[in-house]
Amino acid sequence: MIKRTLLLSLLAAGSLLAQAQTSAQAQVPKELEAAVGICAACHTANGNGMAENPVQPKLAGQHAEYLYKQMREFKPAGDKPALRSNGIMNGMIMMLPDEQMQAMASYFASQTLEPASATNAESAAAGKMIWRGGIASKGVPACAACHGPTGKGMPAQYPALAGQFPEYLDAQLKAFRDDARANDPAKMMRDIAIKMTDAEIKATAEYAASLR
Repeated sequence: MIKRTLLLSLLAAGSLLAQAQTSAQAQVPKELEAAVGICAACHTANGNGMAENPVQPKLAGQHAEYLYKQMREFKPAGDKPALRSNGIMNGMIMMLPDEQMQAMASYFASQTLEPASATNAESAAAGKMIWRGGIASKGVPACAACHGPTGKGMPAQYPALAGQFPEYLDAQLKAFRDDARANDPAKMMRDIAIKMTDAEIKATAEYAASLR
């Protein structure tokens, strides 16, 4: 299944890269064309992803340090397994040397974010309370404490979340809660997400998507 997905991604990449190269944005440096072409199958060549596949994150405008950290952690380190586990990403990243990952991170960070929007206004309104004030009764801190009032984040540990697909944010918070994602420093996100219900996670994701 993973091999088939990788093959489909590679077949789609060339077409997506060609489309992106015709726009003013996403003028891919020649030395990165092959690598960006692979990423384009899921994230598009300008890093803004596809609305029809919102569980794959937008990379455009994200902190280069954070992108590089995530790419590094999709790769095994010596005899140690990768800190992040994803059948597609683990396979894709294996092909990239360290210097190319750094160049890729800088490239996607330089692209202009085309922000997503909240899909549920009522849920986003509830998320605003969590973002700004946390959930005191559960010991959940305000998201703004690390990711900033407007979701711009802080390199390299705290990613920008403003305008990210809410579906992706929802999935990642649940992955932290379920210990399916474990590359957060000092278990910070896992310790927070485990205290949150599905509704609270959705609300937080919806509000983050609405930030600009």
